[in-house]
Amino acid sequence: MFSIRHAAVAAALLGAFVAPSQATVVALAADAQWNTFNVSDIDAQSFGVEWIDNANTLSPDFGTPLAFTFTIAAGFKGVLTVVDAGFAGDTFKVTDFGNALGSSSGVPAQSVDTAFYIGTDFDAALADPAFSQGVFEFGAGSYRISGMLDQSVSIDGAPLNSTVGALKLAVVAVPEPSTWLALSAGLGALALVSRRRR
Repeated sequence: MFSIRHAAVAAALLGAFVAPSQATVVALAADAQWNTFNVSDIDAQSFGVEWIDNANTLSPDFGTPLAFTFTIAAGFKGVLTVVDAGFAGDTFKVTDFGNALGSSSGVPAQSVDTAFYIGTDFDAALADPAFSQGVFEFGAGSYRISGMLDQSVSIDGAPLNSTVGALKLAVVAVPEPSTWLALSAGLGALALVSRRRR
């Protein structure tokens, strides 16, 4: 006969062998297109303020920490732009493999009652200094970017701890030193020729 005691032991053993939820990892394309992240201490499996996956409430990954990965090849540099949206007044700490990269720009703390609301128009948020933003540059290498809410819009005097933000990656070629040398020599020759003509 299977007793309540046996069920409790079975549940404890099952819990010991089932791995806890892992982070949702998204490969970030270098296409300068916005990729959304969310913050919600209610939806986060940790009840924290880290960037989370909340795209699908039926997914087992709902509420897991969200990270974005990308690799920059030699001879290129990456420019990562992070922006807050929703209500003006939130800021983020941004990390790479858990190591601090920096914070998005400081903006005045706001209340939901008075803060400007922009929804998910990330281009408009980027153009508006009331919304926090950050630009980070990366050399060749592999990266795993995540973040957390640093300052939250308030509601009734308490942090709302819920927002939406986005990031995008652009990659550009870095001129080789020989290219810079040739450019400098060419400009010098032009300056010399123009001086002789005078």
